Amino acid sequence: MLFDLPETDVLYEALLNRDPAYDGRAYVGVRSTGVFCRLTCPARKPKLENCCFFETIGDCFDAGFRPCKRCHPVGTSADNDETVKTLLTCLEERPNYKWTESEIVRLGFEPSTVRRSFKRQFGITFLEMARQSRLRDGFEILSEGGRVIDAQLASGFSSPGAFREAFAKLLGCAPGELKQDGYLKADWFDTPLGAMIAVSDKSSLHLLEFADRKALPTELSRLRKQVKGDLGLGRTQPTDQMETELHEFFDGKRLDFEVPLALHGTEFTKDVWRELRRIPVGETRSYSELAKLLGNPNSTRAVARANGANQIAVVIPCHRVVGLDGSLTGYGGGLWRKQKLIDLELKIAKARGNY
Repeated sequence: MLFDLPETDVLYEALLNRDPAYDGRAYVGVRSTGVFCRLTCPARKPKLENCCFFETIGDCFDAGFRPCKRCHPVGTSADNDETVKTLLTCLEERPNYKWTESEIVRLGFEPSTVRRSFKRQFGITFLEMARQSRLRDGFEILSEGGRVIDAQLASGFSSPGAFREAFAKLLGCAPGELKQDGYLKADWFDTPLGAMIAVSDKSSLHLLEFADRKALPTELSRLRKQVKGDLGLGRTQPTDQMETELHEFFDGKRLDFEVPLALHGTEFTKDVWRELRRIPVGETRSYSELAKLLGNPNSTRAVARANGANQIAVVIPCHRVVGLDGSLTGYGGGLWRKQKLIDLELKIAKARGNY
């Protein structure tokens, strides 16, 4: 359904009020600067006579405007894709259903279009996302000491081999390799940006990643080698604390995280991570800016590598690093999550009067 733009005076009022109802549905081109923005952009507001409004990003480019470096209007968003929205609703209503391409066709969607849409927004296909959702039930059964066969059946996998393969893709090892008395405990909890895996010992958090991150199995394997300890499933106090603090963060009630962290890396890498945590909520930095703050302006590439090696998402905010021109750069959790995290933190900062 097309969104009919209201009159210019209404849109300008929405721009002044940073009305989120128009976010992603209308854009403003500023003639005096040559840039286009979201209506929620935090930049200083232009005069009405310098504004022209557009329905799509394509219209903005066609009119000769370039994207704003503050509000990143070209950021991806699943909210405006009806195919994605419909299938996400179906998955939420039937999380344990074994989805197939024939079911997608039955709903009136073309499988290749669905694959492209989900890969573009989330980095995984809809069927992979559905498979992960089913795997969650098996994960919880194993966490409670249940049998592998029970976890397999609860997850809707028809064969033990398929279940072991899916589980290994998630945690980097088969269910039988997990140790009930393992030094590290892995558990899974939900957030507004998707499920996350937390790995802790009794006193510290070692890893926090989105469950659909492709590099997660590799990170877990590396972590086991670093601590020279086995991995099991279950809860620790740091994981409980992490889940609580994340919920407070997403609710806009928390700026800083207090959970104790176990950092694994070189001293330089740890320095980069500590500098990331010093970036104020609602602000971003480029790799070169971080290098200068660390007193080594020629270390931009090393800073980028350290940023990419971060294993504690959100808490160590590597999402606050952008390109030199303000554009979104790579993020292991997906650019759509990076955009949403930046938008959320800007909203929190504004609400706290920090911006």
